[in-house]
Amino acid sequence: MVRILDSADVSPDATIGEGSSVWHLAQVRENAVLGENCIVGRGAYVGTGVQMGDNCKLQNYALVYEPAVLEDGVFVGPAAVFTNDFYPRAIDPEGKLKRGDDWEPVGVTCKKGSSIGARAVCIAPVTIGRWAMVAAGAVVVKDVPDFALVAGVPARRVRWVGRAGVPLEPGDAEGLWVCPQTGDHYQEQDDNTLVEVSK
Repeated sequence: MVRILDSADVSPDATIGEGSSVWHLAQVRENAVLGENCIVGRGAYVGTGVQMGDNCKLQNYALVYEPAVLEDGVFVGPAAVFTNDFYPRAIDPEGKLKRGDDWEPVGVTCKKGSSIGARAVCIAPVTIGRWAMVAAGAVVVKDVPDFALVAGVPARRVRWVGRAGVPLEPGDAEGLWVCPQTGDHYQEQDDNTLVEVSK
């Protein structure tokens, strides 16, 4: 069953997956696609043609502008913003109001399991890696590697996190990291990326 609150504004051209909920004052625009079991919180905005996988969560007042793509299990915290115009202007050089066809939108891509903290801003075009985490209030201006925890303005990697979102702890070998919650092992690569390894 799909739940759409009466005060929500959902385009008839949007696709809402089974088990999904769109809460008070949220807006879901034309041709947006939400997978199964998604939650769109109060006052959140999902732009035209935005693609969301299954089990995504947009918290209250999150603004996800097109052409953003969210893979399965993405969390977007309260009042987070995904931009879509690298050179934003209200008017053209002659002073005329810009129209939709006067610029080319660029998007934010969030890979599976990634999380965006409250009031973070992701400046498109940018990709947030698998299971990565963006700290509250961060401003992301470049791609975030898988499993990275980034914070600050501009955002920089400060830790590694595992699938559980808990900061990883050093293991007993060079470049080895361990999740204190799940016991999962990860190996840091020479190119400053992290990959999962079997225990």
